Amino acid sequence: MISFIVPAHNEESCLGGTLQGIHQAALTVGKPYEVIVVNDASTDTTADIARQHNAVVLEVNHRQIAATRNAGGRAARGEQLFFVDADTTVNPRAVKSALEWMEKGAAGGGALTRFDGSVPLYSVLLLWWLGAFMKLAGISAGAFMFCTRQAFCAVNGFDERLYGGEDAAMSLALKRQGRFVVLREPVVTSGRRVRAMTGLQILGALARMAFFPSTMLTRRSAVERIWYGSKREDDKPPSGSLAVRISNAFALVILVVLVTLPIWIVPWPQTFQTGPLGAIRFSVRMILAHVGLALWPCLYYLLRSLLGQKRWVERVKLMALIGLSFWFAWGSTSSVICFWQGLYHCLAR
Repeated sequence: MISFIVPAHNEESCLGGTLQGIHQAALTVGKPYEVIVVNDASTDTTADIARQHNAVVLEVNHRQIAATRNAGGRAARGEQLFFVDADTTVNPRAVKSALEWMEKGAAGGGALTRFDGSVPLYSVLLLWWLGAFMKLAGISAGAFMFCTRQAFCAVNGFDERLYGGEDAAMSLALKRQGRFVVLREPVVTSGRRVRAMTGLQILGALARMAFFPSTMLTRRSAVERIWYGSKREDDKPPSGSLAVRISNAFALVILVVLVTLPIWIVPWPQTFQTGPLGAIRFSVRMILAHVGLALWPCLYYLLRSLLGQKRWVERVKLMALIGLSFWFAWGSTSSVICFWQGLYHCLAR
């Protein structure tokens, strides 16, 4: 049997479509399955909608995504577990591919995502950039994750100390049990979070998570607006004020710089290193250098993962990724120090 576990809190607007997608995918695959909606303290019609779509409703009161997923995983009867967010639509190709990988011996995996509806351009680039990083690092976002029951029990499920980033922690834990696969087949998830916040708010939250993970990810209040807001009707685009447009435009510039990174770090001909083009290149490289500082906390978690990894294939991948990250982090740090020293001496004249 296949078990689909859907954590849900006040998801009446999205849950019906999610469950329809699950049923369609499961019927196409043609294996026995169950759908468990873990209703986490909802105050709307989430539970009723789940029952209308032939799902088992498990009532909990955690208000924490890791604990809610774990409750569903422990109640599930299947040998293959699929964790699907209540605002995510799966497809038969992704489910079939996941099953094939688990049958080949993979411990688990996940899928890249695309946003539904109209979203700001910066968020499309952000999703692409994060997807490329996740594919390279071999980790997955929690919108769609899967694993065998054996692997789920071996790692004791999702880390319930975390209110965010539990999907990345679960990815690293599963990699210690066997192969972890990031599927080529994407799934569609709601873009309501990027529609409800400005670009700088999103990038600021990601930066704080990168530099202060223990502070941000272990307290629900720190990630309340991003992941734990109860009033789904408030998930509307912010006003089209000048401040919002400037915020999104600034975020777009940063994402364009990140996506086009190779252009700015390769050597340029001497004739292009002066004048307006040279000034633009210098500014872009300084932006990249400051962003590159986020690789230091990433290195810490990569090293922790390496120490706990028993599989040699994953060890080699991690060592290569650690070496590449260290090279970029060291170069970024040197550039940032030189930049601020130069600016200080310039202003002190």
